This record gives sequence, C-alpha cells and structure tokens, in this order.
Amino acid sequence: MEAIEIARKLASLGSAAEAQDAYGLVIHQSGNPAEKLEAAVYILHSGGNYKVSYTCFRDLYNQGHFQEQILPLMAGAFYEPNVKELESRYQQNCRLLKKYPYLFRKDFLPFEQLPILFFPYDENGYVPFFPDRRRFGDYINFKNPVVSRNFFRDLEKPILADDVYSQYELEYLNDNVRRSEYIGRENHVYLHYADWGIFCAHLQCLDLHRLLKDEKLIFLIGGDIQRYPIDFKAEYGIDYSRCPLKPVGVREINRLIWHTQLSAHNGGDFFNEVFDAHPNMLVLSSIMMEELTGSIDAMKEKMDRAKSLREALELFPDWPAARVEELYRIKGRQEKDFAAAVFLENPISSAGQDWSSRIAPAVFLQPHFPRIVYNLYVERGSGRTVLESEDYETVQNMPLFRQFKYIKTFTPMRRFTTSYCGSMRFIYYNVKTGGTISRDTNCQNVVSDMISEYIANRSFMVDPEDRLYQDSILVRFEDAKLNPLATFTALAAFLDVPYAESMTRCTEGGKDFCTPGNVKGFDTASVYRTYDEFANNSERCFIEYFLRDAYAYYGYDFHYYDGTPMDDDRVQALIDDFTTLDHYIRWSWEKAFDSLRTGENGERTISEEEEEGLEKILEDVMRSTRESRIKNAKILMRDLRFVNKNGRALQMMKKLEPNPALLEQPLYH
Repeated sequence: MEAIEIARKLASLGSAAEAQDAYGLVIHQSGNPAEKLEAAVYILHSGGNYKVSYTCFRDLYNQGHFQEQILPLMAGAFYEPNVKELESRYQQNCRLLKKYPYLFRKDFLPFEQLPILFFPYDENGYVPFFPDRRRFGDYINFKNPVVSRNFFRDLEKPILADDVYSQYELEYLNDNVRRSEYIGRENHVYLHYADWGIFCAHLQCLDLHRLLKDEKLIFLIGGDIQRYPIDFKAEYGIDYSRCPLKPVGVREINRLIWHTQLSAHNGGDFFNEVFDAHPNMLVLSSIMMEELTGSIDAMKEKMDRAKSLREALELFPDWPAARVEELYRIKGRQEKDFAAAVFLENPISSAGQDWSSRIAPAVFLQPHFPRIVYNLYVERGSGRTVLESEDYETVQNMPLFRQFKYIKTFTPMRRFTTSYCGSMRFIYYNVKTGGTISRDTNCQNVVSDMISEYIANRSFMVDPEDRLYQDSILVRFEDAKLNPLATFTALAAFLDVPYAESMTRCTEGGKDFCTPGNVKGFDTASVYRTYDEFANNSERCFIEYFLRDAYAYYGYDFHYYDGTPMDDDRVQALIDDFTTLDHYIRWSWEKAFDSLRTGENGERTISEEEEEGLEKILEDVMRSTRESRIKNAKILMRDLRFVNKNGRALQMMKKLEPNPALLEQPLYH
C-alpha cells in the first residue's frame, strides 16, 4: 500500500496524528502534485505542522501547479490574518519618513499598490510574494544576526551601502558608525536604494523608529546617489570641522569579535599578533577565562558599592577620572561596560587605535582555557551521539557575551595531527618543569589521554541557531601562514574591518613580538613540523580516521590513514600501539610519584607496601585510559553525526576561503 493510500485510510478513521505523519511522507516522496496538494491541505486543516503545508504550497505554486487554488488558500491562512499589522507598520514608517530630513522623496505608494506582499512564515520572518511575477521568494528573517558584507572595508569616505533591507544590519550601521559631531567631519551613513517601490514595500517589515532618532542615516533613492557625499556646510550650514574630537564612550562599544579556542596549539597566538594594533579593534592577547570574569565581576561589584562619584573615584585611583565618572553615571551598568572600559584604557589593547575613525572599535577577545574538553555519550532512546563541553557552556552563560549585540566569531584550525603533537610537546615541557597542565585527575602534573580528548573535541561543529555561532567562520592556520595576504584580506572582510597595514606584522601592543616557543611572524616552518618524538604513526592514523569528516570538509589530505575501511579489530590494534602517548602518561605519573617517594633531603619516605600502592594506581590509570579509548572509539564507529545536549543537530562551521586573486602559492592540503 502506498503512502497516499495509508494517509487517506488513517484520515478516514479519524487518526489525525498518524494521518499527518503519512501525509508528510507523501509530500516528501510523491511525484504527483495533486497528492502533494491533498497532503498539505489535510495537514493544515487538521492542525498539523503548518510549516510543512506552507512550504509545500509555496513550492507547488512556484512550479506552476494549482496556482488559482493555492494563492487564495495561502492568503486566507497566512497573509490576511496579519495584513493589518503589516499595513500599520507601513503607515507608521511612512509618517516618520515624511518628517525625516534626509529622505528626499516622499511620494509613498498606497499600501494596496506595493509590489511585494510579505506572507508571515514564523515569528522571525516572511516569505515574499511578487504578484507581477506570480512567484514566491525565499524566506527572509530581517533580524537574522548576521553582517553579510564588508560595510567598513574603506573608511576614507562616509559609509555607502546599497539596498540594505536587514533590520539587524541597519541597526548595526546606526550603532557602530560614530556621529559626525564626535569625529569633527561628515560621517552620516548613506543608504542607496535602486528601486522606490521595492524600498516602500520593505517598510511593511522594518522598524525605523529608533533608527531615525539620531538622524544619522541618509536615504538615497535611485539617482539621488549623485548627492553622495553631501556637503553639509554648503547645503545645511553645518560645519562639523568645528566639533572637537570626542573620546570613544563605553556605550559606543557594541561589537565583539570572538576569537575562539578550538583546541590548544592551533595558531591562536599568531592570529592575536596579526590583529594586534589594528586601528579599529581593541586587542589583547589570550586572557584566561577565570581571570577575565573575575576581574570584571570585581570591578562591577566595586562600582556598584560606590554611593557617590567621589567614592567611585577613590575606589578606582588608577583610572582616568573621566572614565570612572562615565561608568558611575551609566544606568543599568553591565559586565560589557566594564570590559569595554578595560579595553579602551589598556595601552596594549588600544595600541594603534585610530581614535578619529568613522567607526567605534570592536573588542577582540580570546578567552583562554587550559584545555578544551568535550564529552561524548549515546543518548538513551534516540541512540544519537551527544557532544557537550562544560567549557563552552561557561562561555554561553557569561553575561559578557550575552550583552554584546553584534558578535562575529572566528576559529583557527590547524592540521589535527600537528596540533596534537604541538600540544603534547607543550605538556611534556610543562610537566618536566613542574607546570600545571591537567585538571581531570587528582594529580595535576600528569599527561592525560590526549588522543581521546582530540577526537572528542569537535568544536568545529556548531548549532547554527546558537547565538555565538550564527555569524562565524573557521580559518585554517596553514592558509594564514602560506597565503597571509589572501587569507587575512578575506578574514578582515568577514569581520567587517578594513584590511590594515598593521596586519602585515606580528606585534603585541604595537611592538614586534613573538610568543615564546613559537616561530617568528609569518615564518612557515610551523606548517611543516611533525614533532615525531611526540606521536607514532598508529596514534596519528587513529586521529585522522576518527576526524576524517573534518579532514574532508576542511581540505586536509590524509598523511597516516590510508583511506581503507576500518573495523573493530583494526581500531583495537591501533589502540594497542599507542606506545608513545602511553610512555608519556607513565613517565608523568612516575615523575609525580617521585615527590612522594623522597623527602627534602633525598631520603626514601614510603614503604614497600606504599610503593606497591603507587604502582597499582598507575596500572589502574592505564587500564581505565584504555577502556575509555575503546568506549569512545565504539561510539564514533557508529557514525559521525552529533547533536548537542538540547538535541539540535550540529553542523560543520563554514570555512573561510582565501581571496583567490591574492594567492601567493597553491592552497595547502
């Protein structure tokens, strides 16, 4: 029995939920337009998922099927119940614009003559309908938190942008371009719209009330583009050059560029050094997460405690009085305000800053963790593989991140086997010198099961609805080293900052700098290092196999895995040959035990029974480590599809493509 017959039978029996499921299969599987229409109508009228019906109606209409039936059906179900709200918003925006001095055309179209009808799809967006073309367009979310173009590429002249219909991007421009009065020169945002009718139609969906308040936006319709840029002194008698430069205020800082830590030794320091002293960013090198949140919380608590400006000035004696007063007088002070103040006043983060720039600077932040640890487990019932990290949840829940309205995220990635070996090298020298590198055992100075941590750390897979990753990109370390101009030009464009001369050097606080232990500047030696003393071929083959989807998606060739099928026996054999990692684990535990075995004067301090106890501890560690490896491998052998703990499917973060016209050598594979 076919799906359509099953659906009809279930519908006749009054089994609505089951019939809806069956009709859903019809929509996805049937090639018969009439059956699809029947299915969509039933799902809609029986209270099923209206989005399934909506999408089916739209697709059938655009394919030319049943247009006379579908359009009135969709209008009655989705457009007409919302048309009063659309018309009200349109009329309100028209009233505001009629009074607005910087729109030079006022003959707004009657609502009934608008060339686009916007059919609400959900609480966030619409599907446009073009009557003259008899066609529906693609879904539009006017508040989608993505900056889709490089508005701030060239700051020599006032910002000029074509056909900006995103509410989010309009607010972004309004909030981040400084007022002309603040920088002593003409600095309005010029918005050019090619078609008056299309501009009017979008007034149904936009909210211009707050945007027009500061009179910062200038709307140019069609041929009005010839007025760009306006001579305000000649046309309006306003001479901005007489205005003194105003220091950037805390509340002008609205943009966060989050440089994420995918894992250790992915080249994060290199990216920090390249972006240091950028004229439009406030950049500090890696900051430990606990240190950052602790200092901000302490400052906020101290300021909240002040009962007068005098007391506030006494509590912050090392800060400029003007900045302290600004913070004191802010109503509803937030963690973001103190972070902005710290970055504005820090001589390292503000080095190279162009204080007369047309735009307010963005905060460039890389909160750092000792290690990034992810956990894998199979969800009961669904059988799905869940990927979670306490470290990332910490970031998600930080008020500092939630309070920035505009967030761009980028993540450096390095070939996994190279990154792994670099991490092992760092850990080895830290343990050797007594540093703290592990947090998942009672003994802090030991090597953990780094391979298991690496194959579980899939933080390059993100929830596309996660606010911190909705506007994100992944950048390969090798591209940045081998093709720096092509890569950093593209990355600057994504981050919406100008590509600056400062990005051709590696600095800290504007001075030449190289992080100890790293190669200097743009030296490519680190791309080709293999660190053979810190991993054998079986260990690296294991890493490549279990991260093979990432290798394929991000353009890395295999160096150790031969690409042939893998079974349990072969995986077991690889694990049995983890001799290099196991050596370092044993060595680190033995080194930790040495402090228990001998006293300050070198005398033996433990008995033979206690020595046997230490040996048992080490063997238990090695046994549990091996069991954990096998457990994780079995989970990953099932498939490489993952969800977060909320059940949302994770997707690969988009990869940055270096500007092909600027490539200096072939792309790395």
